Amino acid sequence: MSPRRLPSLAALRAFEAAARHESAKQAANELSVTATAISHHIRGLEDALQVELFVRKPRQLLLTPPGRELFQTLEAAFDSIGETLERLKAPPVRQATTLSTTPAVAVRWLLPWVCLLRESHPDIDLRIHASHEPVALDGVTADLAIRYGDGQWPGLVAEKLFDNTFIPACSPQLNLNDPSELPGHPLIHFRPQDASVTPVDWAGWQKRAEVPGLDVGAGLVFSDETHAISAAIGGQGVALMSRPLIAEALAEGRLVQPFGPVLEGKPFYLVYPEGRRDAPTIRAIRDWVMRMPGGLCQRAGTAPP
Repeated sequence: MSPRRLPSLAALRAFEAAARHESAKQAANELSVTATAISHHIRGLEDALQVELFVRKPRQLLLTPPGRELFQTLEAAFDSIGETLERLKAPPVRQATTLSTTPAVAVRWLLPWVCLLRESHPDIDLRIHASHEPVALDGVTADLAIRYGDGQWPGLVAEKLFDNTFIPACSPQLNLNDPSELPGHPLIHFRPQDASVTPVDWAGWQKRAEVPGLDVGAGLVFSDETHAISAAIGGQGVALMSRPLIAEALAEGRLVQPFGPVLEGKPFYLVYPEGRRDAPTIRAIRDWVMRMPGGLCQRAGTAPP
């Protein structure tokens, strides 16, 4: 097969862009060259073909019949080349990252905002590991975690997300207004199985409140905090809940805080290995979590460092 005798690709690209924009200047902007270079390429192409490709107006290039025929052929050819190149591109490497946290934090705080991570980092596949037990952040079981505690985990960076307070909470349908009315309603307990950190409970609350006749051992017991929250929203009793995790339900009026006292709990922290501080996926997840509504950075109106 004899070799093809074609004008330069640069000349054909310059002509196609000028024809599409009807302007040498706009074609030059698209191709990052000067308008003079575009005109030079077009003149060279016309000389090689021995035809006029444009009728030149003061601020516009109009295609002649031969020019329109060439433009239609080149436009289809360049589109076909572009589509083929896109098909041949290697698919982006997806990166799976596992974030471990408690079931309630996962459901009540993280999941509503996963869309923000997906929009900014579509190449990251987030895997959420829900457990009350701290797991190894070894890149196999998990990469980072949101933990409830004192912020001291050897070998891990711990960045505070939000403070934690526990409040009595119930459905407004219970019409509860005074602690003295509490013995007439079931208590809802959250007692995680095999958890390393004991949550604030009704026994601790009763030491502060001293409500006469309150049996802090009676009531409904859940090992999953999300179930305890759902039971409270459903009017099944009064729960002692982490306020940050029910903030949305309180704002919407599905739960109310009928009275105090309020108990201080341990804060929540984002933790990850010191040695992986600058790993791109760690930084991406960290930035997403730290900017999430309700976190300290978001409430302070500042971006994390």
